[in-house]
Parts: sequence; C-alpha cells; structure tokens
Amino acid sequence: MSRVAVIGGGAWGTALAIQATRAGREVVLVARNPASLVARCSSHLPGFPLPESVTITDRPPGDADLTLFAVPTQYLRAACAALPAATTLVCAKGVELGSLRLPLEILREERPDLASGVLTGPNFAHEVARGLPAATVLAMENDASRAAAVELLASPAFRVYGNDDPIGAQVGGAAKNVIAIAAGAVIGAGLGENARAALITRGLAEMSRLAVALGGRAETVTGLSGLGDLLLTCTGDSSRNYSLGLALGRGRTLAAILSARHSVTEGVATAPALVARSPVELPIARAVAALLGGEKTLQEVIHGLLARPLRDEHR
Repeated sequence: MSRVAVIGGGAWGTALAIQATRAGREVVLVARNPASLVARCSSHLPGFPLPESVTITDRPPGDADLTLFAVPTQYLRAACAALPAATTLVCAKGVELGSLRLPLEILREERPDLASGVLTGPNFAHEVARGLPAATVLAMENDASRAAAVELLASPAFRVYGNDDPIGAQVGGAAKNVIAIAAGAVIGAGLGENARAALITRGLAEMSRLAVALGGRAETVTGLSGLGDLLLTCTGDSSRNYSLGLALGRGRTLAAILSARHSVTEGVATAPALVARSPVELPIARAVAALLGGEKTLQEVIHGLLARPLRDEHR
C-alpha cells in the first residue's frame, strides 16, 4: 500500500489525511502536539474523527510515496528541513513576508532535492473531511510525477485535476484571500451584491495580470485554482478571509478580530507581501493592504477605488 505523509495537524492537514485514507493510502499525520490532535480535530472538524488507521506522530516518517505539506505559508520555511525524501505538494496559500516568496519557491529554496508541486483549489476543509464532492488542482511541471501524485490522492468524490503551471496556481491561491477580505468588507459595509460582483470580477483581472507577470498563464487563473477558489472564498460563510472582511466592514478593528481567532487568516499577511512582490498594478490588493495596515479607513479605501480613472474593461 502506498504511504502518504501529511505535515501539519490543522484543519486542512487533518482533512487531507482523511481524504488520503479514503483514497486507499496508508497515512501518517505529523503534528507538533499529537496528544492534543484528536481533541482539536473534534473542535475544528466536528463530527469527522480521524480514521483509526491514521498514524499520528510528531516525527516525519523516514519514507513516503507522497508528502502533503499543509503548514501555513509564514511557517513553511522552518518546517522544510524535516520533510521526508518524497515528492512533496505544498498545500499552503499566500506570500511569505520578508522574502516575498510563494510557497513553492520557499520549498525549492530550502529543499531543492525534492520533486515538488502545489495542491490548491476551492476546498473547505470540513467539506473535504465529510466526503462531499470537491475538485482541486495538482500543479507540477513534470508530467509523470504529476500523474502519479494525482493517482495517489483522487477518489470518486474528490476529483484531482492536473496542471503544469504551478506559478499561476499559486497566484490564484494567494490573491483570492486578499480579494475575499475586500468582498467581505463590501458586504459588511452594506454596499450590496452589485458591488461584490464587480469587485470579484475586477479581482480576477488583477489575479490574471499578476500570474502572467510572474511567469504563469492567464488561463490557469480562470480555472479551479483561480476563479473557482475566488468564488468560494468571496461568498462562503466558512471563509476566514471573507468573514474577517465582513467584520471590518461592520466596524470591528483588525486587532479585535484576530485576537478572537485561533486559526491563521492568510490574507492578512499576504496583502502587503503581494503588493510588494507585484510588478503590475493591483488596486484592490493595494487598497486591502492599506486598510489592514491602518493607513486608510474603509471609507477612504472605497472612495479611492471608485474614483479611479474610467477605462475600457480589458485594458
């Protein structure tokens, strides 16, 4: 039986462990505190306990056929050294503060010895754990490695699509969290569904420009890892980034929102890093970064976006 190692005992890592078991694999789940993982699982994935066949440990296995690296982007670099010598898929979304690196760039800097790629898409952890129908993207340049990894993870209710553009896939996963904060703020401030629809669409245009500028492809952003993830994150009540924006739109401070949370809201760190990394104009991402950084109020951000010069849509 093929072995899959999952590094990271958060909601997404736990859901991936459940899915890999469902796909018929032997699963090792590596968490910082294995003793508390079962209790935490009942809180962040209530009603979906880990299968008894999953081995829970704090030490990565010496061997695996595939590693799912489900650690938040800002903590990826520190965890790279302990990865087993296996094809590794980064399952985090965002941009690292300081270095401005995408997740796969971090992994390849720290572990150039590993065959590597990205797993990303419109996937809420609790729905994947439940076994509800879902689709995701597995992006790797190497055709054979990509096909082998797809085979290890796919099951009837979890459809895995291959893609050879990891840059475009990562841009979609990172930028959609920033756009989702803006979408939440729009709804929280009572600006209406028209405004949210416009913002999502213009956000997609930003994502496409950025993907191409960084060496990816525009069509990748129109797929599951871009448009699909954007729609889910900008409309789903379970989205941490959307709910943060919603609270901001209703007048709560960022500090108060974050102090009440126990999980990472990736868009908060990603917004300023994305703006700093981008060689092209990103007005929505820049507005979100200014709002989160306390440089502008929500009203000033909205006014600034609406006051931008009129232009043709596709220029």
